[in-house]
Amino acid sequence: MFDELLEYSKHDHFFYSPNESLVEKCNASNNSSGIYLIYALAHGNIELIYVGSSGKIQTNGKLKIRTGGIYDRIVNGIQFDEPRKKSWPKKMIEEEIEALDIYWYETFNNENKDLPTYAEAMIIQRHFDIYEKLPRWNVEF
Repeated sequence: MFDELLEYSKHDHFFYSPNESLVEKCNASNNSSGIYLIYALAHGNIELIYVGSSGKIQTNGKLKIRTGGIYDRIVNGIQFDEPRKKSWPKKMIEEEIEALDIYWYETFNNENKDLPTYAEAMIIQRHFDIYEKLPRWNVEF
């Protein structure tokens, strides 16, 4: 769906269900920056429900990697008023989501120089162009 993501050679994904430990399941890089896409698997359907990013570019053009990288943003980032490792299982049960399929991409490294927020905005825009709304766990953009 998002051909733009094919240019990022450093990427992976993992499945997560509400009875598992996000800390243990997350295979995202802990020393890089980029974006992550969260797909919900529920009732035989797959839906992109969230797009996020990790990392900032400083005035001098250098990358400022969040401590713990993309991994920490996925696991400990605040969403629904608490760290995701706590809020996601609750939200998944509430919304009857069987599993999340979490994709992550390094967007700024030796091969690519895409600002994480640029890549995030690009995917959000493509989603908006198709569905005329944000992914449902993205409150605003």
